[in-house]
Amino acid sequence: MHVARRHFLTRTAALISAAALPLAPLRGWAVTTMTAGDLRVDSVSDGHIEFPPDFAFSMIPEAERDGLLRSLDIDPLAVMRSPLNVTLLRQGDRVVLFDVGSGPDFVPTAGTLIDALAAVEVAPEDVTDVIFTHGHPDHLWGVLDDFDEPLFSEATHRMGRVEFDYWTDPATIGTIGEDRQSFAAGAMRRLTALGERIERFEDGAEVLPGIRAIMTPGHTPGHMSFSIGTPGDGLFVTGDFVTMLTGFARPDLGAMTDHDPALAARTRQAMLARLADEGWTILGYHLPQGGIGKVRRAGEAYAFEVRA
Repeated sequence: MHVARRHFLTRTAALISAAALPLAPLRGWAVTTMTAGDLRVDSVSDGHIEFPPDFAFSMIPEAERDGLLRSLDIDPLAVMRSPLNVTLLRQGDRVVLFDVGSGPDFVPTAGTLIDALAAVEVAPEDVTDVIFTHGHPDHLWGVLDDFDEPLFSEATHRMGRVEFDYWTDPATIGTIGEDRQSFAAGAMRRLTALGERIERFEDGAEVLPGIRAIMTPGHTPGHMSFSIGTPGDGLFVTGDFVTMLTGFARPDLGAMTDHDPALAARTRQAMLARLADEGWTILGYHLPQGGIGKVRRAGEAYAFEVRA
């Protein structure tokens, strides 16, 4: 298994004249690539989300917060920048995206997936399959183009049945909480627009050859993770069942972004133990340096070890 990190510089296309192009700001892309046999996985960036520290770390007991964060080299007073690592799998004739980023309508620091894919020479029409971990904006809202048509026009789209049913239930917008009603409305619009293009699957299903769905609920009601191949030469796509380094150090705590923090904590404890014991390489959507690494036991807790 080999992991490589590459950096790309591209210019924005916002200027109207070729003569002005040298003045266009440079945008940087970091792509982390893992290869194993005929399996190639790229972690491609959709940008990042910013959270104020009093929101991001509010579930950590105040007496422990400063010491825990500093032990992880996290400034407890700084805005937390949460990366958005989209998994791109290429194997045989398959070009598979796990989640599709935020699109232009969520936050200004995200929605850069299409440019990042172009840096690794993948166009939206090249994608054969889109598999969703869950329906939050930073994972789903990039699925439509500017005309509300499916952006990945040649792809089959797939989402777990429990997750799909939750976001397409008209009652969800009234029960999800006022601060997340836009999440429900946005998911409903996009999933409805996909129509018959989206297939549903159950926990444990082999979604594509060698790709198996594992229900990891709590962050959302039907959140799914995915195993690709085997622990020795494959990859485990975590989605958001763990979203920060603090989740490894204190897996017993929920997060403010979890739908059901208590259930999410139980899922996190069970899954981190499994991934550490089975030796999986993981790709975490919000984890640092492209999100590819190993789960290591650290006493009664865990640590994320970036794959070199």
